[in-house]
Amino acid sequence: MPGHFAYSIQAPSAVIMVRPHHFTVNTETAIDNRFQASVDTRDDLSSAAYNEITRAAETLRSHGVEVHLFEDTGTETPDSVFPNNWFSTHAGGHVAIYPMKAVSRRRERRGDVIEMLKTRYRVQEVIDYSGLEPDGLFLEGTGAMVLDHIDRVAYAVRSDRTDPITLERFSTHFNFEPMVFDARDGSGVPIYHTNVLMCIATDFAMIGLDMMTDPARRQEVVTRLERSGRHVIALTNEQISQFAGNALELQGKESRILALSTTALAALDQYQLGVIEESARPVALDIRTIERAGGSVRCTLAGIHLTPRG
Repeated sequence: MPGHFAYSIQAPSAVIMVRPHHFTVNTETAIDNRFQASVDTRDDLSSAAYNEITRAAETLRSHGVEVHLFEDTGTETPDSVFPNNWFSTHAGGHVAIYPMKAVSRRRERRGDVIEMLKTRYRVQEVIDYSGLEPDGLFLEGTGAMVLDHIDRVAYAVRSDRTDPITLERFSTHFNFEPMVFDARDGSGVPIYHTNVLMCIATDFAMIGLDMMTDPARRQEVVTRLERSGRHVIALTNEQISQFAGNALELQGKESRILALSTTALAALDQYQLGVIEESARPVALDIRTIERAGGSVRCTLAGIHLTPRG
């Protein structure tokens, strides 16, 4: 695995995860999230989801990733297991807090998470965009954006959860160049979050090219990724539906790893895996219950791009 010990600002070595105690599928977000499964409300998914996050955190720790595991004991936050949507962290000590479309998701924002970051890491400023919610301006974190921390590009699918004004504000504050594109699934339904069809690692990027509706824009995105030195792995619509694009590269103790779900790993072909394994070790996490809520491994991980104190 050439260069696998090299530090990369793209791959954080620490993450925040939230372990749910009352997990369920959020009916409010099902309107524009075609990845959600229909679930009988009588089904009790909470213990299975609790165990999946417990095992996922243990697996990541065994590979040398520091996991800050928070508990969600409330019953008002069905999507709390997906913390990457309400905040993100950035090199230089910067934290962003985001405006969320679904009212139920706004309750996920937690002061104790931000206080932990300030205590354990060097935080210079926290920029809170949540005040834009009454104006209907939303930007759901690293779900709405897939960030290239090396080339400073914020890739974003146009949707109700990704407002262009808010994206411009974020990009100006955090020094990213926004690249917005349209994407639809095989049925013509708009994609709700960028991170279900795109993953940017240090040496490769996985992207559902067939979902990008504008051929010229598609080529611009591919060219930009290749110009940054990355191998672009095209994912099929079927692979995207199996969450193959919803992965996150992390820095482990012996190598960089690619955290993804067992569902996603099974969907990748040998060529794609070969490209990934040149620079990162795939680490599969079984979160099939949580995936019924419409998100996968990437959504459960809020990467920490901050400098530890001490």
